[in-house]
Amino acid sequence: MSNNIITEQMTQAGKKIEHSSFQIVDQEVGSHDYTQSEWQVVRRMIHATADFEFNGLTAFHTDAINAGVQAILAGTAIVADVEMICVGLSKPRLTHFGVQTHQFISDEDVIAVAKAENTTRAVQAMRKAQKKGLLEGAIIAVGNAPTALLEVVRMIHEEGLKPALIVGMPVGFVSAKESKDEVALLENVPWIISRGRKGGSTLVVAAIHAMLALAEQQQQS
Repeated sequence: MSNNIITEQMTQAGKKIEHSSFQIVDQEVGSHDYTQSEWQVVRRMIHATADFEFNGLTAFHTDAINAGVQAILAGTAIVADVEMICVGLSKPRLTHFGVQTHQFISDEDVIAVAKAENTTRAVQAMRKAQKKGLLEGAIIAVGNAPTALLEVVRMIHEEGLKPALIVGMPVGFVSAKESKDEVALLENVPWIISRGRKGGSTLVVAAIHAMLALAEQQQQS
């Protein structure tokens, strides 16, 4: 069991249930090829979805965990594609590290430009974040919109954008798999993805919560 305080459940009953769930996942998962730190992320994703296929579907850039933990310890902002990620992340855990979240998907100007240019709100939301200087060095979290992820990849290639970490897990049937495949080709920007069609904001939240827990462990060491 972890000795984490900030990134644990707030009650003893809650902690007991969560730890029991993690133990069940460990018992039932079978073999895996993840490092100990990577497994903490994958295990929490399985815990959040009860889907053991994420043992295998989850892929990591070699520097993803270290980059994510260091970014959190530095109070790096999280820019999400949808509000659901920002709502799902634990405010006390984020506050402990001084991490702020941003999303612009429902902003009136974002909607207006998306309609005028016949693009998606997700694309324009990422462009707004870039114009506000929020994407450089940020943790970019995408759980819903493949077009947001593809726009971030375009910015990396064409504009020299360098986020601290991409957590790219959009779900769906149109461009979801392809957008994550594009992220997996990035060498100089760390990333965590769920391969294929499966994904979702719940997974992104779980992955970030796992990294918050890893960051607290490092704080304590």
